[in-house]
Amino acid sequence: MALAACKKEAPASDEVSTAPASGAVAGAYPGADGVMPTATQSPDQAFANTAAASDAYEIETSKLAVAKGQSAEVKRFAEKMIEAHTQSTQKLKGVTDKLSPSITPDAGLTEAQEQKLDTLRNLSGADFDKAYASAQVDAHQMTLDKLKDYAANGDSAPLKAFAKEMVPAVTAHLNMAKSL
Repeated sequence: MALAACKKEAPASDEVSTAPASGAVAGAYPGADGVMPTATQSPDQAFANTAAASDAYEIETSKLAVAKGQSAEVKRFAEKMIEAHTQSTQKLKGVTDKLSPSITPDAGLTEAQEQKLDTLRNLSGADFDKAYASAQVDAHQMTLDKLKDYAANGDSAPLKAFAKEMVPAVTAHLNMAKSL
């Protein structure tokens, strides 16, 4: 999301999802790929989880890029992603804490996100940079789609406002990732 920004795995390229912890099934909220709400999980909770997992994924992959990236441009982008997604996580928590009842976002990564991280951990040099850039494009596109969908169709006005607020930042991140 900066989404919380940037953050369900359809094909191997969907890196913006939530972990199917908390008894969830695939599909974040109605109309999204990822964690579907269950009897105990509302669409609002599923969206918050998706946003939190997106941020966590972006932060973790970007920490790897700072450490393993070869290109100075990749490292600069990664540093920006760590900062932006840390801020997005804080914004999301600020919104969810004020809901009644409050929601606690679950930042657990999906299996697909974990697999992407594992792949990145095993790469280095130019191969790492290329895979990281591709993963960032995929993750930010997925996040952007989820934000737009929730902003248009979500139930919670504060979460809809959060989603709408994050769209420009995630769009900028997507464009930056495409230029890596």
